[in-house]
Order: sequence, then structure tokens, then C-alpha cells
Amino acid sequence: MKMHRDEKVWLTLSFGLIIGFMLITGYQTFVMGMGPPSHNETIDPQKVNETAPFDNPGIRKIGDNEYEVVMILEIFSFTPSELEIPAGSTVHFILTSKDVTHGFQVAGTNINAMVMPGHIQKITQTFDKPGEFLVICNEYCGAGHHVMSTNITIN
Repeated sequence: MKMHRDEKVWLTLSFGLIIGFMLITGYQTFVMGMGPPSHNETIDPQKVNETAPFDNPGIRKIGDNEYEVVMILEIFSFTPSELEIPAGSTVHFILTSKDVTHGFQVAGTNINAMVMPGHIQKITQTFDKPGEFLVICNEYCGAGHHVMSTNITIN
């Protein structure tokens, strides 16, 4: 089989681009640590209420202007249902689901996560300005999905 010179050039460029993209992606993932999270922490969804820290959900102060929020998402509700945090605080959210896949989106921020049963999701956010932020489930989780919301009050 004889190939025309133009075909050889295009094949060489195509394979070169593919190899180049693979090298760039590999470099970003392994050297720069920009890979997606790999669900390192798991939990038995049947024993969420018995497993620390989810056996005591809520807000804990862990440092100066630093808080930890342990939250359980389950059928059409967030536990705890209301959050109050001082302005200028860094908040570490630790989330899990007991039943189905839920979403955790905080309007007005870049927080948008999928919370799956059996996995622990961790998100860190700094809230600089006072206000009220709506938290919604943005993954369809059943017939009452449209009422699954709560508020974060920053004062």
C-alpha cells in the first residue's frame, strides 16, 4: 500500500497532537496534582449515623475564623438544616449521603458537588461577605427533590 506524502504528514501531525495532549494531561495530573478527586474516603451508607464525624452533624469551630460543617444529605433534607457562620470564616464542609445521590450547590459561590452514598465529599470555602446563601440539591433525588434546600447565614 502506497501512501501519498500529504497523508503521511496528516497522520504524523495527528499522532503527534494525540501524544502531546496525553503528555500534557499526564504532567498536569501527576506533577501538578490537578487530577479529579478519587473518592479516597468511603463510608458504609447503612451506618452513617454511627460513624464519626457523621454521628454528630453540625458546626464546630476548629480555629480562628475556621469552621467545620459535618452534613448528612438524605431524602429531601439537609442535616443540620440551618447554618450560621461569621463573615470572613473559612468553612470546611464534610458531606455524605445516606440514601441516593444528591447535589450540594451553594448559590452565589463556586460550590457545586455531587454527594454519593458510600463516599465522603470535602469542600472548603471562605465566606468574606455577610449574607444569606441558598443551598440546593441539584441532582434529582426523588419526588420531593424540588423542596430539598436550606440556607447558610453569614453574619
